[in-house]
Amino acid sequence: MKLAVKLALCLVCAGALVFAGLGWWLLRAYRFHSEELLITSAERVTDIIRGSTRHQMLKNDREALYQVIRDFGAEPGIRRVRIISKLGEIRFSTDAAEVGKVVDKNAEACFGCHSRSAPLAKLDRPDRARIFRDTTGQRVLAMILPIDNEPDCSNAACHAHPKEQKVLGVIDAHLTMQLVDERLASYRSTLQKFTLAALGGVTLFSVLLIWRFVYKPVRELIGGTRRVASGDLTHRLTVRSNDEIGELAREFNQMTADLQTARAEVDAWTKTLEQRVDRKTHELEQAHHSLLHSEKLASVGKLAATVAHEVNNPLFGILTSARLAQRQLSHTELADETKKKIGDKLSVIERESQRCGDIVKNLLTFSRQAPQKIEPVDLRTVIDRSVTLVRHQLELKNIQLDVNLAEGNPPLRGDMAQLQQVLLVLMVNATDAMPQGGHLWLSTELDENWVRIRVRDNGAGIPADVLPRIFEPFFSTKEDQQRTGLGLAIAFGIIEQHQGRIEVASTERQGTEFTISLPLVREAVKV
Repeated sequence: MKLAVKLALCLVCAGALVFAGLGWWLLRAYRFHSEELLITSAERVTDIIRGSTRHQMLKNDREALYQVIRDFGAEPGIRRVRIISKLGEIRFSTDAAEVGKVVDKNAEACFGCHSRSAPLAKLDRPDRARIFRDTTGQRVLAMILPIDNEPDCSNAACHAHPKEQKVLGVIDAHLTMQLVDERLASYRSTLQKFTLAALGGVTLFSVLLIWRFVYKPVRELIGGTRRVASGDLTHRLTVRSNDEIGELAREFNQMTADLQTARAEVDAWTKTLEQRVDRKTHELEQAHHSLLHSEKLASVGKLAATVAHEVNNPLFGILTSARLAQRQLSHTELADETKKKIGDKLSVIERESQRCGDIVKNLLTFSRQAPQKIEPVDLRTVIDRSVTLVRHQLELKNIQLDVNLAEGNPPLRGDMAQLQQVLLVLMVNATDAMPQGGHLWLSTELDENWVRIRVRDNGAGIPADVLPRIFEPFFSTKEDQQRTGLGLAIAFGIIEQHQGRIEVASTERQGTEFTISLPLVREAVKV
């Protein structure tokens, strides 16, 4: 059952009880007042009867006495009038059939005087009046008025009574209460109609008040709660009053606003968390890729070291034999044309053996078998020497170089020659990417723990499908047969050996940028 219905029922029931109690009290009061008025009237009637019959009683004029009693009995509202002696004998009555009869002293009419061992000499007013129903079922008011033994009566010569006798008899008058009962019924009907009308008005007014101040605000609150529960945190209730319902609406709006703020904070934190997760995932992917690449380079390095050791000795023997043969050829007596042909062939053998030796040397460097010379390194000196070595080549290819070094470059610990080799590889690759000329930028940046070297060009760029493979050994997109494809792989290994990292960003037809990050404070480099 809904709250508004419960309140309406409670108010209706309470109103019904209040109006019923009030009606019962008003009806009882009206009945009591009507009976009091009727008793007063009956008392006056009996007084009038006693006064009117006093003269006839003193003269013992019975015919006149009967006539007076009959006249009074014929009045509207008077049912019966009789005079009863103290012995209970009915001396006079408007009903002639009961004259001479003796009434029952234990009956209702005589109980007020004879309820004790001796009859009462005087009756109070409440004891003299009694209400009962006659044989027809109608209510009747009976009023008893004692006939006192007056001096005139006790001294009369006709029927003198002893002075000791206080009461000679009673006048018993019966008055009908039909008019009172009819008015009481009419009053009861009017009161019931008024009670029902008042109860209906109070009920209607209560329902309107409940609908206006309880049902409507509660329905709005329920609707707002459902909208908020469905996710609409922008909904606000209209505050219509300053009572408890209004306070509840204000608290609801404040709660909704707090929830909206909390959701915004959670959403912002979720987005930040997603960004952090994406960033960390990307870093993990890069670390995983770097780890796979390092493992691949390590495997290839071991293979290269093995091949280099196995090939280096035979190459040295071939190179030495070719040089000895050239010396011996100069002391041999052969035709000049023959010497020339043999000398050319020995020169080819020496040159190709020398090239194979250089390849073996690069393989040893790639496999980290070449010893490192760890010492304090001035980064500015490394960059100046590298720029000096490539400046002539840059001028030949019409490439403009811009160098922007951060102030206060602290010294690093590493192998100066290897770091110089890395810069040379990057700058030479940049010049190869700009055969028609261009722009080359070389700069450094410092933060708390790292120094970053950036080498950027505006050349042809690296295709997206090639970019993931540029640090693989023996991988090259250049058509020059003299290229071994070990330059960037060796540079990657050197930077990794120095506990740093090398990154690349490139866009086709816009250029490429390599970023080398080296730690400023670290332990001694492991060899």
